[in-house]
Amino acid sequence: MANTTQAIESLAAEIGENVYIDIAKWHLYLRDAHLHTVVAQQLYSMLEDGNLDADRVGQVLQSIPVKLGGGKRELPLADLIPMQCQVQLMDILEEFQREM
Repeated sequence: MANTTQAIESLAAEIGENVYIDIAKWHLYLRDAHLHTVVAQQLYSMLEDGNLDADRVGQVLQSIPVKLGGGKRELPLADLIPMQCQVQLMDILEEFQREM
């Protein structure tokens, strides 16, 4: 359990430093938005199972709600992450999976 927790924390740190949401051309990194751990937790099982693919990652990002305007609106995380960051996320996940 400790190894899994450490692995998720390590993955979350990598995601948090490299993946951002784009709001009016402002880049808010997932670490600063406190979303990196949620993303890592939800994607880690895919890495363990060896079932990593872009469509499944997209579905996970689509399922994570992000509240905007103090909760007045909610958008899926997938809608807020630019395409180049989604590619970066896949690169991070593939590299992490190779090192497991």
